[in-house]
Amino acid sequence: MGNQKKKNGMFFFVLAMTLLFTTVAQAEIKIGVLAKRGPEKAMSQWGPTGAYLSAKLGEPVTIIPLKFTAIEPLVKSGGIDFMLANSAFYVEMEKKYGAHSVATLINSRNGKALDTFGGVILVRKDSPIQTLADIKGKKFMCVKFSSFGGAHMAQRLFLDNGIDAKKDFAAFVEGSKHDNVVLAVQNGSMDAGTVRTDTLERMEGEGKISMADFRIINEQKDDFPFVRSTRLYPEWPMAALKHFDAAKAKAVGAALKAMSSSDEAAKSAKIVGWKDSADYTSVRDCLKAIKFGAFAD
Repeated sequence: MGNQKKKNGMFFFVLAMTLLFTTVAQAEIKIGVLAKRGPEKAMSQWGPTGAYLSAKLGEPVTIIPLKFTAIEPLVKSGGIDFMLANSAFYVEMEKKYGAHSVATLINSRNGKALDTFGGVILVRKDSPIQTLADIKGKKFMCVKFSSFGGAHMAQRLFLDNGIDAKKDFAAFVEGSKHDNVVLAVQNGSMDAGTVRTDTLERMEGEGKISMADFRIINEQKDDFPFVRSTRLYPEWPMAALKHFDAAKAKAVGAALKAMSSSDEAAKSAKIVGWKDSADYTSVRDCLKAIKFGAFAD
């Protein structure tokens, strides 16, 4: 009888350990994605990347769309394993929680590969505003105060021209999503606004706006294929969080960099693919200039 109990105990121990290791092996990799145009857009854009990585790694990869305010709590708690968000979020999470980039995305416009982006300051075509200085005393909308392309870049540009967005505007408010900023300027509820480069072109491509209805303030004329007002900064990184296994993080980076522009994941994301991690020094310099977050001092 005693031997039978021992055999039964050993059987259940082995079964429990087998289930445990199976569960661990199948544990999903969670990628938190900044949903800059809302969760539905984020899933249609990045969901195929999750499927691509699942196939490449042989492990389930889940894409989790996140609001701006949800990112840091999940990074801090370890509720996600990777973060795909703007470059300012990255350098802050790097500084505060030890996140590290495994790859930088390469954007696409008419087949041209772009690994940098900028900010756009826009007004209605019929607006009397012609210069940055003309926006003083007017109502101005950014995406979020924590948005890099949709706030920080423009703030730095304003400061470089002696304008403090927090003090010199009649209102300095958040629109929550890039589309909301563009539409608020279009309908006249805001005098001016700022979004990241490629927002206007994508909205026009979706039939939501006509770019001819807007004027770009401080427009920079060069070979960059999107309208812009600010200097350029490195594109979004895929960042692994400190708790995640370093070897597996490297494998995720390698899988991303192996992505072809013909893959469904790249087409859905409207990118060419991914490259080695960029140098984000210019992003840190921007946050220091505007005294934002972890770089306020």
